[in-house]
Amino acid sequence: MEKLYQYLWQHSMLGRKLILRDRREIKILNPGRLNHDAGPDFSNARLLIDKDILIGNVEIHVKASDWYRHNHDKDDAYDSVLLHVVAIEDAKVYRKDGSVIPQVCVTFPEEFYFLYASLAEQIKSIRCAPRLGHLSSLVVNDWLSSLAVERMQDKGRRILEINKTFAGDWKQTCFVIFARSLGFGLNSEAFEQLARSLPLNYIARHSDNIFQIEAMLFGQAGMLDTSEYQFDEYYQSLCREYLFLARKYGLKPLQRSIWKYSRTRPGNFPHRRIAMLAQYLYGGFTLMGDIIEAGGDVDKSRELFVMALDGYWETHSRFGSEERKAPAALSRNSVDLLLINLIVPLLYTYSSSIGELEKAEDTISLLMELPAEQNMYIRQWKCYGIKCEDAMHSQALIQLSRCYCEADRCLECRFGHALLRKSVERWQ
Repeated sequence: MEKLYQYLWQHSMLGRKLILRDRREIKILNPGRLNHDAGPDFSNARLLIDKDILIGNVEIHVKASDWYRHNHDKDDAYDSVLLHVVAIEDAKVYRKDGSVIPQVCVTFPEEFYFLYASLAEQIKSIRCAPRLGHLSSLVVNDWLSSLAVERMQDKGRRILEINKTFAGDWKQTCFVIFARSLGFGLNSEAFEQLARSLPLNYIARHSDNIFQIEAMLFGQAGMLDTSEYQFDEYYQSLCREYLFLARKYGLKPLQRSIWKYSRTRPGNFPHRRIAMLAQYLYGGFTLMGDIIEAGGDVDKSRELFVMALDGYWETHSRFGSEERKAPAALSRNSVDLLLINLIVPLLYTYSSSIGELEKAEDTISLLMELPAEQNMYIRQWKCYGIKCEDAMHSQALIQLSRCYCEADRCLECRFGHALLRKSVERWQ
């Protein structure tokens, strides 16, 4: 409850004019700055009491008696408190020198506290869902636009961290981000580990041999074991080749257990994605340059990922089990996901890093040319009446769900803020 009152005070939602315990009127000129360290809750607040403008600190409690329970009456740091704001006025409060501290009591109808409780309740669903219809389209669209940019900035920071790890090598950075994107969520971490475990300069020495590239990738992925698939000639050949290459470069394979197959169709097994990654390494890894050359053009960018697997992987989704000819390596929906999660963030971050800020901003707008993603987050928001018209909106809603709803940051969310403000205004 104290956190709620701090929030209301910080955003001037308790009203600009309040009545003190001694019936004097107090006008809040500036609520001050929230203090995250020891000491009073707000510093440098500006208050008008009668005709006097006072500048100092404000302390907030649920009960007035908390002043004594927290030993503020014995702490010099609280002598500068100009105003004590409480929900329950069960005591007068004094400074160390015995002087009375002005106190104001603010209460709301029970319905308001129910609203706050529903926002703060520890449940997985969208807490404000029943009240989303009360939000104006301006509030919704403005917040979604900000969230889309926020998500892009978060992705950009992660890409820059990876780029720093590789001493500014954008080709290696692209390789790691591309590999991670091929995991499509379920195996993203595993693919990133795979890419990080295999330097491009090792692969480049064998870029003219697709068989050796596949041996290195599948071996590093922990998927090669000579005791398995003994009648699969191609598999056994990969095992032997990886043993040779592992000795040559001192490679240590990852644990096979990192790969996940839950609710995955054969066409989306990690084996096919690894085979696809090998195709992009064959002849030299040029994807970063190709992305820059495409310049954010949606059609040209899609063409970068239109490909079909051949050879062994034309008829296999995993080792040891031959199947009918598989379709294209990636569906149209998967290609669009690569544009959303690989090309747009990579172009945005790269353009920003070289000072082309206008181009970076234009890159974000490409999301409006791509269809919205379809996942549990988007379906949930749609059920509650929040429209999702393109990838810009879907990225925003994913950011909202993961970084605000799931992180219990309702009081930092503009939806929660707007709903609380509406509620406050009704009862003032």
